[in-house]
Amino acid sequence: MAGEVQFDRTDIRLLAEIQRDGRATNAELAARVNLSPSACLRRLQRLESEGVIVGYGARLEPRQLRLGLQAFVRVQLEKHDQAAIGHFVDSVQAWDEVVACHALTGDMDYLLHVYVRDLEHFSRFLLDRLLNAGGVADANSSFVLRTVKGFQALPLSQLES
Repeated sequence: MAGEVQFDRTDIRLLAEIQRDGRATNAELAARVNLSPSACLRRLQRLESEGVIVGYGARLEPRQLRLGLQAFVRVQLEKHDQAAIGHFVDSVQAWDEVVACHALTGDMDYLLHVYVRDLEHFSRFLLDRLLNAGGVADANSSFVLRTVKGFQALPLSQLES
């Protein structure tokens, strides 16, 4: 593939470290991957400019923020023309409860990952926002009982093969 970013082992180790500890200083990262601080900084800047590193952030505990109910909502649209899809995508972008939205193959069109306070909040989200937005033919919800494995890090070991 033309324009594909190339990685060496040091890049992969650096990306693994930054995924593991996004608050590490450049000096700490450099020591962990056996680079000088200036060489480490140059690599980080290159990975940022190439769009590999797209941001830095903190992981928050939803329950501590009173967002104790998590749901996955499968959505089927009534129409699949550009206007209908655009309207749905714009609506989803405006809903704070939706932390992720994925277009799917199969019988449903989208999968929404939703965080809310409780069942009443979810009911208001579903009835007042999702189903009231127009263009939704069907929505099926599943509530998370417990998370067996949450998002940890991207599988960088696959880059080495």
